[in-house]
Amino acid sequence: MGAKKEIPRGSRGRPVVTAKDRRRRKRLLMATLVTCITLAMVGGSLHVMELGSMRMKEMRAKSSYDAVDVHKHVRAAGEEVHLQTEHENMGGDTASYTVAEAEALLDEEQWRDLAWMVTVPAGVFAMGSDDPRTGEQNRPMHQVRLPAYKIDKYLVTQAEYARFIAARRYRPPLNWDDGKIRAGMRMHPVTMISWYNARDYCAWVGKRLPSEAEWEKAARGEAARRWPWGNDMNVANLNTYYKVGHTTAVNAYPQGVSPYGIFDMAGNVQQWVADRFSPYPGASGSKEIFEPKAADPDYKRGSDEKERLIYRVMRGGSWKSDPLSTTSYHRNYALPNYASDFFGFRCAMDIEADKEK
Repeated sequence: MGAKKEIPRGSRGRPVVTAKDRRRRKRLLMATLVTCITLAMVGGSLHVMELGSMRMKEMRAKSSYDAVDVHKHVRAAGEEVHLQTEHENMGGDTASYTVAEAEALLDEEQWRDLAWMVTVPAGVFAMGSDDPRTGEQNRPMHQVRLPAYKIDKYLVTQAEYARFIAARRYRPPLNWDDGKIRAGMRMHPVTMISWYNARDYCAWVGKRLPSEAEWEKAARGEAARRWPWGNDMNVANLNTYYKVGHTTAVNAYPQGVSPYGIFDMAGNVQQWVADRFSPYPGASGSKEIFEPKAADPDYKRGSDEKERLIYRVMRGGSWKSDPLSTTSYHRNYALPNYASDFFGFRCAMDIEADKEK
């Protein structure tokens, strides 16, 4: 047998660690550390993928429905444009409410609250955004001066629209059942509303659609807030991104009001405003986004030839929108004959017009 190798020991009898041993141990430690980091990253990635998969399943569940329930749903704007056009052509022949029945939908206090308009004082505010991450249609930020005006505290509700239908023998929205509001929806914003429907309603009540600038100032105030309540997103303050899966009552989010106390200036439904969709002064981006593209080659609406193919601006995002689409400066758009279950509106009024009433 060979002689047993002697291990070098120090003065206290402990083995002496050589420089070679230290290098070997360091390499082993580094390899172990790299392995642990790699395993942690792989595990984290798998966890994120699992969460993403769960989120996608949740979103699909909220945004879809069983085939047997298809008659209860109306798809996104544009997909049902032919059905909507046919429905519009029916005029007011569809059975709906009498004037007395429409008045009885809500009590006196509710009608009084819904009629409330907020005065927005005259002054200058910052409109749009210079954030390079936002869409080019929202840029640049620019200063706008407005006179004082009034704007509805709440979105126009289904009950209010029922009074309009009864008085004018106007056609009911496509998503009502046999011309009547679905159960529990009287205080929800009216939807399946085209720009023309919104314009007609506002004229009937002696008001008008707000301009785009009026809408934005009412939403963000003079401090250029990103959202009505401030600069940070707070999902508790609004109905968006399929969180609820449908519209909510117009007074459901008091914590999300604008600086002037106006409800639902972010989320719930996208809101028609009066303006055509066009670039801001000083915009340097492509103009292509502002050019209308007709999904319906036979699209005809309005007596003026120029009215046949234009975009109208929509504001505020909706219960379906991604959160960034609910920022106070974000501009969306649609052809004015389009309607959907996330399109709604509110009215505005000149101060002078209010004094004349």
